[in-house]
Amino acid sequence: MKSLVLAEKPSVARDLARVLGCTHQHKSYIEGKQYIVTWALGHLIELKMPEHYDTKYKNWNLDDLPIIPQKMGLKVIKKTSHQFKAIEGLAKRKDIKECIIATDAGREGELVARWILEKIHWKKPIKRLWISSQTDKAIKEGFKQLKPGKQFDDLYHSAVCRAEADWLIGLNVTRALTTKYKDPLSAGRVQTPTLAMIFEREQTIQKFVPKEYWNIRADIGKLSANWEKNNEQRLFDKSTAEHILEKVNGKKAILKQIERKKKSEPQPLPYDLTELQRDANRRFGFSAKKTLNVLQRLYEQHKLVTYPRTDSRYLTTDMMATMIDRLQGMASGYMDEVRPLFAAKGKIFARRVFNNEKVTDHHAIIPTEQRLNLSELDTDERKIYDLIARRFLTLFLPAYEYETIHATFDVEGETFTAKEKVIIDLGFKKVLGKEETVPEANGEENLVKGQAYSVRNVTIHQKWTEPPQRYTEADVLSQMEKFGLGTPATRAEIIERLVETEVVERRNGRFHPTKKGKQLIELVNEELKSPELTAKWEQELERISKGKANPKTFLQKIRRQTEQLVSEIKSSEKTYRAHNLTGSKCPECNSFLKERNTKEGKFLVCSNLDCRYRRRKDPKLSNRRCPQCHKKMEMHEGKAGLYFQCRPCNIVEKAEERKKTINKREERKLLQKYSQKDDFGTSLGDLLKQALQDKK
Repeated sequence: MKSLVLAEKPSVARDLARVLGCTHQHKSYIEGKQYIVTWALGHLIELKMPEHYDTKYKNWNLDDLPIIPQKMGLKVIKKTSHQFKAIEGLAKRKDIKECIIATDAGREGELVARWILEKIHWKKPIKRLWISSQTDKAIKEGFKQLKPGKQFDDLYHSAVCRAEADWLIGLNVTRALTTKYKDPLSAGRVQTPTLAMIFEREQTIQKFVPKEYWNIRADIGKLSANWEKNNEQRLFDKSTAEHILEKVNGKKAILKQIERKKKSEPQPLPYDLTELQRDANRRFGFSAKKTLNVLQRLYEQHKLVTYPRTDSRYLTTDMMATMIDRLQGMASGYMDEVRPLFAAKGKIFARRVFNNEKVTDHHAIIPTEQRLNLSELDTDERKIYDLIARRFLTLFLPAYEYETIHATFDVEGETFTAKEKVIIDLGFKKVLGKEETVPEANGEENLVKGQAYSVRNVTIHQKWTEPPQRYTEADVLSQMEKFGLGTPATRAEIIERLVETEVVERRNGRFHPTKKGKQLIELVNEELKSPELTAKWEQELERISKGKANPKTFLQKIRRQTEQLVSEIKSSEKTYRAHNLTGSKCPECNSFLKERNTKEGKFLVCSNLDCRYRRRKDPKLSNRRCPQCHKKMEMHEGKAGLYFQCRPCNIVEKAEERKKTINKREERKLLQKYSQKDDFGTSLGDLLKQALQDKK
């Protein structure tokens, strides 16, 4: 008898099959003596859409809302139905005794597998592989310690509740807004409060009125000091500032007080997903989505880091024994940093990182024991790995220690303060790759209380108060985490959704609400905009996953909420005007066309929701460069086939005139397919020859 192993992706399935000794490759599975490893392609099953309950819902109609099925049904996704049929066929084999769920060890991964098993009416035993890294060692140990499927029933119920809640609220509110105001308007239980936060910051900026103020600075002895009163260094009256300047210039300052405090900063905890996305955004300008994609490759393909979609920044106590192995794995790329740690026998200074109670489904993101080969990583992968590796190395170094010096002077009845910092021990900051600036010694050691010092170079600096800045992606992630909006696994997707639906746009790394977004936030129900409500729902989902709340009660609340939200939209008297209407008319129904920005460029689409007319506003640009001006050439389809044109230079080239070049993605695939781990000398040219021979 054999076990059916269900992975989430083909790449993971291949790794599992290799470790489990499965060698017989088939189109949809890999078979061995004890195991048959198959895979989903992401989700194979999804919730039924409204038209599957009643064909009248194919057309969006406000009067048909809310759509609340008594029992939510499942359907096979047509695009990947071939893989579902293959799994269904394997499940019917008489030599299959059990199913081992080996999808991602989290809420979504559980849903992927359970919906497949539910759709094929699986009745045999279920076991669960629950691992935090994809190394051979982790896989082997995981299969030795398989857990009973029942242990994850609550996690599955939580995932179902999340999916159904998003369907009920998102679909109904989106349809209600779209049909009432005749424009595609998207809303949801997480994306709407996130948009509301971005809009609220925009309102604060627009209402802000700058005020002029002045600072007074002076050199006292060898220190630079600032005028201060009641912990405030700003003066909002210029004449007062000028009076103080005249009063103190050239006078003597008496040292009233000097405070020296030794301080220490503990090592930062390892990353969870949200913290890593924030840092990558601040350091490299990466979007949350890009960071997650790169991280996923480091986890699945290179096996260099542990499970990415975690919300914990702690490690379990049993991982203490693995720390030296992890240092050895990364040593080839960080020898200078790791050598002294080996000499100290891997002593861990940040002992607080080991806390079983603060580890949820998965521990923090740290390097695995897999041997690091930096040449196999692309630029983005190196950047993300470097963040994780250096944060991990800080655990083996002492705290950062420094001393603060705070001097308070009296000058003719006015108070001036000087602050300096002296570094005692850089500690963990040695490995963070950030230069810590140390101020020059200014003779503060000689300061004596009650002594007089000369006051020189008194200057006034005029400034203006500034509004808060618009949110970066790092800021949005922080706000989402603060209010419990979404999960580490879904936040990147929510942010991208806001951009794709054109309610916010990225400008110079910051989010600006669009005209459409500003109108949408005015139309949406007040309750749906509230981050507190969504946070309560997320907390309830978390409690369901731990068996502390009833999923049926949660879904009953969501159904009542859906009815209320739709009712409010129907009775609303608010108005909306599409921000992107053009003066052009649709050739099919004579309605006005709207201009839409997409990843493929600008399109003109019909404003009539029942009309499907759309055309490209500007010709599509190719990657081919004009030989004269070197700008991208337009792509056109003519009688003779595809051709490229540069309008400014009036140059035209046929598509077949230039040989096809291999892109980076194809190059990476070839390298993965044909290069051996121990063969670093193989050139890309040799690999291409090998690929051509294989085709023959």
